Amino acid sequence: MLKLAICVAGIYTCFLTWGYFQEKVSTTPYGAADAKFEFFIFLNMVQAFTASATAFLYLKLQGKPLEMPSRMLLGKYFQVAFSNAIASPFSYAALKHIDYPTMILTKSCKLVPVMLMNILLYRRKFPTYKYVCVALITFGVAGFMTLAPFDEHKKGAVESSLFGMFLVIVNLTIDGVTNSTQDQIFHTFKVTGQQMMCFMNLFMSAFMAIWLINPFNSELSNALAFCHSHPAIIKDIMLFCICGAVGQCFIFYTLEQFGSLSLVTVTVTRKLFTIVISVISYGHLLNISQWLMIGVVFSGIGLEAYVKRNEKMEKMVDNLPSHSPKPDNGGSSPDTFIKILVHLRCR
Repeated sequence: MLKLAICVAGIYTCFLTWGYFQEKVSTTPYGAADAKFEFFIFLNMVQAFTASATAFLYLKLQGKPLEMPSRMLLGKYFQVAFSNAIASPFSYAALKHIDYPTMILTKSCKLVPVMLMNILLYRRKFPTYKYVCVALITFGVAGFMTLAPFDEHKKGAVESSLFGMFLVIVNLTIDGVTNSTQDQIFHTFKVTGQQMMCFMNLFMSAFMAIWLINPFNSELSNALAFCHSHPAIIKDIMLFCICGAVGQCFIFYTLEQFGSLSLVTVTVTRKLFTIVISVISYGHLLNISQWLMIGVVFSGIGLEAYVKRNEKMEKMVDNLPSHSPKPDNGGSSPDTFIKILVHLRCR
């Protein structure tokens, strides 16, 4: 129980802090001139490199091998790294048009593109309850946006919000491609989550570094100049990157030691607390109807977790000899679908 408590505390501490600094770096002004940091490919490169280095260190400390992947697996890593690299800028661009709680809630719809891309690309089928969960989540997010207070004095606000939602949908669609491919990797190759975390983030950082050193692109020099002019952001960027990377390690350790059943509740409630912290810290205003829609979204996520938990427990009982005692709730092994969602960024 002490290990599980440490894992839960680590996930909450890392990802709630990560969410706080993600919003701070991407939306709040720095310095007397109220300048905003808008160099998100640079930010993603630093984050990806930090995550890769952290995963490598984690594997070394655990005494686990990090072998050179086969040519086929290497190609798959390149594929998921490239799609992940082009997805993140859409997420950050959306924050120019919608607030952070809206983006986090919309990203709870990540189940939709993952399922859609699995169906379209790999012809997979899902049980009925997953479609019900998707319907609840989609209805909740749509209601959250529809019930937002309308300010008649802000012309173009509706169009801007719709464009922001469009950018998030693009991000989620690309994430769906990325994570359906990750699903295929977990099914086909014997890799651990940390190995994928290390190689995928390494290739992501390489792709973005190549883009940044392009002589026709000034983002790298502008980002470094911004950091030089506003040194306070360096601390925020480093805390953002480190918290995200260490948080992923806590997630994978929890999966290995306690199984996906113990992880689901933590990750679901973490998203809700991220929204609450954002509302409190940055003064976002939500009406009662919007809070109700947030409840609808998380009821869909909770339903998916509840049904999955029951299915896991039934499967574990069926696989035991008749004389064996029933297992407790925390000992199942992680399933592929949970591993996929670990790699999705809320980023």
